[in-house]
This record gives sequence, structure tokens and C-alpha cells, in this order.
Amino acid sequence: MAFDIEMIKKVYASIGERVNKAKEVTGKPLTLAEKILYSHLYEGNPSESFKRGESYVDFAPDRIACQDATAQMALLQFMQAGKSKVAVPTTVHCDHLIQAKIGAASDLQSALNSSNEVFNFLESVSNKYGIGFWKPGAGIIHQVVLENYAFPGGMMIGTDSHTVNAGGLGMVAVGVGGADAVDVMAGMAWELKFPKLIGVKLTGKLNGWASPKDVILKVAGILTVKGGTGAIVEYFGDGAKSMSCTGKGTICNMGAEIGATTSTFGYDESMERYLRATGRSEVADLANGVKEHLTGDDEVYANPEQYFDQVIEINLSELEPHVNGPFTPDLATPISEMAAKAAKNDWPTKVEWGLIGSCTNSSYEDISRAASIAEQALAKGLKPAAEFGINPGSEQVRFTVERDGFLNTFEKLGTKIFTNACGPCIGQWDRAGADKKEKNTIVHSFNRNFSKRADGNPNTHAFVTSPEMVAAIAISGNLGFNPITDTLTNDKGEQVKLDPPTGWELPEKGFDVEDPGYLAPAEDGSGVQIKVNPDSKRLQLLEPFAPWDGKNITGAKLLIKAKGKCTTDHISMAGPWLRFRGHLDNIANNTLTGAVNAFNDETDKVKSQLDGTYAGVPDTQRAYKAAGVPTIVVGDHNYGEGSSREHAAMQPRHLGVKAVLVKSFARIHETNLKKQGMLALTFANEADYDRIQEADTFDFVDLTEFAPGKQLTIVAKHEDGSSDTIKVNHTYNAGQIGWFKAGSALNLIKLQNNS
Repeated sequence: MAFDIEMIKKVYASIGERVNKAKEVTGKPLTLAEKILYSHLYEGNPSESFKRGESYVDFAPDRIACQDATAQMALLQFMQAGKSKVAVPTTVHCDHLIQAKIGAASDLQSALNSSNEVFNFLESVSNKYGIGFWKPGAGIIHQVVLENYAFPGGMMIGTDSHTVNAGGLGMVAVGVGGADAVDVMAGMAWELKFPKLIGVKLTGKLNGWASPKDVILKVAGILTVKGGTGAIVEYFGDGAKSMSCTGKGTICNMGAEIGATTSTFGYDESMERYLRATGRSEVADLANGVKEHLTGDDEVYANPEQYFDQVIEINLSELEPHVNGPFTPDLATPISEMAAKAAKNDWPTKVEWGLIGSCTNSSYEDISRAASIAEQALAKGLKPAAEFGINPGSEQVRFTVERDGFLNTFEKLGTKIFTNACGPCIGQWDRAGADKKEKNTIVHSFNRNFSKRADGNPNTHAFVTSPEMVAAIAISGNLGFNPITDTLTNDKGEQVKLDPPTGWELPEKGFDVEDPGYLAPAEDGSGVQIKVNPDSKRLQLLEPFAPWDGKNITGAKLLIKAKGKCTTDHISMAGPWLRFRGHLDNIANNTLTGAVNAFNDETDKVKSQLDGTYAGVPDTQRAYKAAGVPTIVVGDHNYGEGSSREHAAMQPRHLGVKAVLVKSFARIHETNLKKQGMLALTFANEADYDRIQEADTFDFVDLTEFAPGKQLTIVAKHEDGSSDTIKVNHTYNAGQIGWFKAGSALNLIKLQNNS
């Protein structure tokens, strides 16, 4: 379970020279984000000052992390790359395929029974190609990474949007699609548009019921789900230094919910304490030796408006606990306003479940603070009005909080302790009664609360808040309960008040664990055999996508015009579909089934231009593919927000969709489409979205002249014989156009390897 100390020594040995070179080139002090970006340029020191938000830049990440649901497709792609071993340290974490239902032991065994084929595949591929493997039950990828692999000043990519969690330990950690990870596994550069920079100055100090979670919940309310797109958010100030390392991780984790490329904090004493507490004193010693390069320059933080594209200031001393939702993580409400807002919007105020955990809030500190509220409930004669569930972040956290009595406190309240896995956060929750689709409310400490995400019920109103607020609200059973001012009636009929939470940043007795759940790969994996049953319903070897034929796309039909929010959950649902993440053809049967058709406001019901009938999106698209008819998907703003899952790009590509035309893209999804050889296009005039009609046919006029910075022209032919000429923009550079021409980025890698 080594933390790649030689790699870290190498990074720190060169960081000073590279940062100083970058200062010479740019002629200015640097933010932390810039220092890390410049020190990780691919093959060499910086030679130019890159334009934020414009320049595509090649980087060399230090490591890769993959969760099991996305690792399947990433490793299936890597198997085609012709490499014998990964080029950078890589790990696979089995945390997504475990469903929460009864409790940890039985749920884990059920997952082993149902997904053994997939776990065996991931373990064998990891063993063959030099990849560290974390077994089912070992923990949630981002908590495990924070405990074992993240380090200040490093750069990591991961096949999960919440890879950004590692920013809490001073990394630039970015969620990517599997194809991006494959590039780096194969020793190639990772390409990213040089991000813009948003600075968040934190003053004061958290107190009372306020927590680090409330920082990002407030920021989400300010920036919205797309306000951070194309930017790195850098937190600084005395308030930042006053928070724990895992608290910083929580803030960075939910940066994914504002569309940010990543978020990060400068190295400080809290990070040093966390490194030492998690057995990495050697890393802390090394970091202390280069600490001036592991945070932004003093001039930057003294005059942030001169160095950041946008600056936000938050006084932690005045920050109120927030509850965000429902249905979107940026609908921010201070707890003092929730009762009135819920009544105004007719949100159900009776809370049926309180859920603590997920990669966002499952640290020792999180659980200890929530346990302090549970302990008060027991002492003050309060019985929870809602059901409780907890997903510990890792086996190390679970073992330690059990040793220290916190789990026992929760169990006295009837809490279900689920497996160390994502569980309800990603829809892996077999919730009793969810199939009835009744209107109800749950509160959780997760990061996302999209419709149907937790339990598949579109009428479940999910609200995001801190673990301690989850505990308080669940005990009260009332969404509008404000523990700062309100009282509760105990079993004696007395009015009692909950005191503010208390907790421990780190365990006083240190962390402990018997079996962390790690398997190291073989030194020589050449003899390891990987077998995939041709009849498997879970795994399917990949066939390369066809290259572009060099001609304009003509006669393309509209598959669906998606209305409003269309996340990767809508394009490729999780939940029960996770079992098909390694089988492209099977999982393609959920393609865009959650997207709302703009012409009838229904999901999974679109018109076929082959026979005029209405049917599900995948069935309609398969019919188009069988008939040799190309298709286009049209979408709204921030199309593809949410998870990094590249299935949302691979599935339409597999089914024959040629282009996705939208008002705007979420960053990861746009890159995923490009990597898979798709056309990712945006309306030059957003009003042209309204010109798209249900039975439209599209002709590309100048695709044969596809070039960087040059608009493309599409003629939309309407059923009545009229037409509209639509100008569309794209962000492809020359290399990405090469992906399109080759049919995918992986196709191009294979061509280059064979040349």
C-alpha cells in the first residue's frame, strides 16, 4: 500500500525550479493552482504563458485513481492500447457496485455474489498491468485516496468527477473520462484547457453549527452549477488555515457541483497533521522542505483581484448552516429560512431518512461530530423521527469510529450501518417503498441530489447539508427544524434544545485498521490471463469505433431535443444500470432515457422519423442505426453536468449518434464526447435552439473543412419544406480533430503505437 514515495521525491525535487521558471515566463507572482499546473507540464519546464480559458495544454499527472464502475470501461480501453504496464501509479477502488439495503455485512456479501465476475475482472486486469487494487468494502475511492495517496503539490486524474476531493490535501486533482485516463496510463500527455482561476477568500472561523460543508453549499448558491466551469477554485485566507484537512476535502469534493475543473487549498499545518496521522510523516517532512511552492505567493493573496478572474469572500464567523435543494445542489437555503421557503414551495417537511456518508462527508471528524448530536438525543430522551443510515468512508475510518464508540451510539438510535461504499449517494440504495413514487423528503450529507438519484423515485425531495445537520434534522423529523433556535419534545414531554456539535479533527488514539483491503499487483504480470466470457451480460470486449469517412454528414435525423437540465444521470443512469458498466451494448439500453423531450415534456418517448411512431430513445436510435440513418442530439445549457462517466458519451456513439448540439457543455462531458470521436457542438446563437423542430433533418455543409477556431454550418430542414441555416461553434484543436477523424482518441493512440 506504498504511497509512491520515490515519485513524490521526484515531484518535490523539481518543483522549485519549475515554479521559478514559470515566474520568469509569466513575469508575476503565482497562485497555487498555477504553480502546480506549470510544474506538471508534459516533458519540460514552461516555455510560454498560457491564456486562461483558451490555451490547450499538455500535462503529466503523477497518478490515476479509478472507481469500479468507470474502471471497467477504462481498463477495457487500456487493454487495446498495446502496453504491458501502466506508465504512472494507478489504483482501482471497488466502491460503486455495492447496494445499501440491510446492513454492511449482508450487503457486501450480496455484492460479492452478484458482481463477482466484475470484481474478478478488475482484480486480474490490475494484477496484470501493475495497478493497485482495493477490494470491495475497503472504502470509497476519494476517502481512500485522501488517506493513502494524495499529497500537496501533486497532480492526479481520476475516472470520477469527485476526484477533486484530493484538493483538500493541496493537489490539483481532476475528474476525467476513462479515455483520458488511458492516455496517461499509456504514457502520453493529458490535455486540458488552461483553467481560469476563481479565488475564495475565507476570513473568520467556523463556530457553532457551521461546518466546512456550509462553505461549499454557500459557494454553490453564489456560482450555481455552471459558475465554476473551466475554472480552478482556490481557497485561501486565515479561515482556510483554521479548517481541518478533511473539511477542506469536503469543500473541494463539492466543487464538482459548480462545474469547476477542480478546487484546492495551500499546504498548511492541518495538512501536515493529517499526513502524519495517516502514516505519511515522510511526505510531511518532504512537503515542509518545499512549502513555499505548495501555496500561492503572498502577493497573490494580499491582492487577489489582480491575480484571479473572480474573487469571492466569505466570513466564516458569520456563516450559517445551509440546506441545499431539492433536485439541484446549488439551490442554497440558510437553515433560518428553510421553514418559510419549504412552505412557499410546497416541499414536504416531514423527513423520512437522514443519510450520513459518501465521499463528501465520511471522515473521522464528520462521523464524530454527527455522533455528538446522536449522543445528545440519547441523553436528552429524544427518539429520531426519521430513519438513519451511515456509509463510513473507508475501512480505516469504520474500524476507528467503531473502536471509539461512535457507531455504537448511532446503533442505539436504530441506525443502519451500511458498507464502506457509495451506496445511496449514487443510487445504490434498495429503499423500501421507493417504487410507490410517493412525494417525500430526505436529508443527506452527499454531494448531489438530482431527481431520482438516491432511490429512483422522482418525487423524493433530497436536500444536501452537513452530517451534524443531517443528524439534527433527522432526529426532529422536520425539514425546517433550526437547531440554533428551536426546541424538541422529549420522552418526558419536556422541551429540550440540542447543543452545537463537538468532534475531533483526528482520533486521539490514532487511526487503526486490521485489514485495509488492499492488494498489490504482481511485479511481472505477463503471465496473468484475463478472460471475458463472450456470453457475459456484465462484460464485453470493445470493438474500435469507425473512423470518419471524410464526407459531410447529411440526412441526419433528430433523435431527441432535451429540455432543461440533462445531466450524465439523465444520459446514462446509475442505480441498477451500474451492473452493465462493463458491457457497452447492454448499458446502451438506458441511453437518454432520463432526458425530457422538449416536444412532449416526457422522458424516454421520442418520435421516429422512420415510421412516425413514438418509442423509447434507445429503441428508436437502434432502429435508425439498423437503417443506416445518422442522428443528432440537441440539448440545453450545461449539458452533461454531474458524473464523469464516459458511458454518457460512449453509448450514443455506439448506437450511431453523430453529433451533440447544445447551448453549453459541462467540461468533462464535452471532453468525453471528443475522445470517443463524436462532434460536440454549441449554438453560435442560443436562440437557434428554439428553431429545432421535432421532425428535423440535418445536413452539415462544411464538415470537410473542419478546423480549429472555425465555425461549422448546419442546415436544419423542417417537415414543412422550410429550413434554417445554423452556425455552430466548437472548441476542437488540431489534435482533437485528429481524434474525430480517427474515430476516437484510442484509435489514434493505436495508430501511433503501430507506426
